[in-house]
Amino acid sequence: MGRGVGSHATIPLRTRLLYGTSRVGSEALGKASGLWLLYYYAPPRDAHLPTLLPSLAVGALLTVAGIVAALDDVIVGYLSDRTSSRYGRRIPYIVLGAPLWSIFFVLLFTPPPDAGNAETAVYLLLVFEAVSLFGAVVVSPYEALLPEMASTSNERVGLEAIKVYLGIGGTVIGLVVSTALVHSVGFRAMAVAIAGLALVSQYVAIAGVWDRAKRSRVPAAIGFRAAVSATWRNRSFRVLLPTVVLFALAFQLLQTDIPFYVHAIVGKHSWLSATLLLAVAIAAALVCVPLFARLGSRTSKRRAYEFSILAAAATFPLLGIAGLLPGIPATVQLLAVAALVGAPIGGNFLFPVPLTADVIDDDSAETELRREATYLGASSFVQRTATALAPLLVVLLRLLGDTRGHTLGVRLVGPLAGLILIAAYLVFRAYDLPDEVTERVHPAAA
Repeated sequence: MGRGVGSHATIPLRTRLLYGTSRVGSEALGKASGLWLLYYYAPPRDAHLPTLLPSLAVGALLTVAGIVAALDDVIVGYLSDRTSSRYGRRIPYIVLGAPLWSIFFVLLFTPPPDAGNAETAVYLLLVFEAVSLFGAVVVSPYEALLPEMASTSNERVGLEAIKVYLGIGGTVIGLVVSTALVHSVGFRAMAVAIAGLALVSQYVAIAGVWDRAKRSRVPAAIGFRAAVSATWRNRSFRVLLPTVVLFALAFQLLQTDIPFYVHAIVGKHSWLSATLLLAVAIAAALVCVPLFARLGSRTSKRRAYEFSILAAAATFPLLGIAGLLPGIPATVQLLAVAALVGAPIGGNFLFPVPLTADVIDDDSAETELRREATYLGASSFVQRTATALAPLLVVLLRLLGDTRGHTLGVRLVGPLAGLILIAAYLVFRAYDLPDEVTERVHPAAA
């Protein structure tokens, strides 16, 4: 079945850009949902909007539903790997799932009128699960295309970098443009606009790589239990997965803490907002993405990712002392620390998927199968489940202080994230796959 590295023509820039276009729509939809869903169903009392459900009920529903929905990635990934069709293993899922993903997203903001709390809660739970399911139907096969289309380490890192940049564009649309739409035309019109963008983005992306995506036609004929067992037996995956999950948890802790942190350190009337602080951190991460890519090409992905973990372990705890230095305005200190914290996050944006692609290559030598979606789905499941702990950890730390003059709780989040990253670094030291796994079933043969 086509062992060896093989040779692929370099992926043209046009193809890489079209493939990355999917991230514009998926990030816009995901960020708009995360930003507005709780607000829509349980707005503040002074917002002059109808309260559809108590805020605690909405929070509990979304947390439970999110954890349950994480299983979708595993199941869809397994089914996609086993699919046999004239259009390959990935295209049918994206083509059929994209419109349903968009439709159910619109339905999130179209609850039945005059329904009671129980009916509204059931509606929210079912529609949210449907959005998560069809999101997995689209995203899991889409992500699996990267290790199939890009066969070399440099191609994989370069393709992921384009996805990162276009994904940030989608994030801006999901956070900033959706806000403008809500204030100008309302929630439902915003949902229709974002859903339309997501649908167009998915179809543009899959049309742009249609011929390449069709090459993957041989199904991974393996039972579900055997697939899960083979995945967890892979030593490199057992090392990489907790590393990626711990990094994601540390980042999610900071992201969850930022609004409370800014409120406690500089006060609610400061010009420095949580959104601005996050924007500075993300901008620093983006600036460093090509630097990490270059470091990875000159050394290895493993070394570059390892360096990003150590750098984050050193910078994240700075949030514990920002604003305390005498003679420097607290806002200036926070902006500087946000840039330092954001810089190594570029490595976390860039390397997990290409590194997982190497693990998939390694697995193919053992199983004689290409199981891209299974591995990426399993990684997504564990990551989404673990990061769901971040709000609870932040709530517990806030008990130690989250107000002006009593900031200990919000300050401890940074050092805690640093300790988590030290654990991630210690785990990752055992990772030893090379950038180019030569003994493998080549993607083109699958």
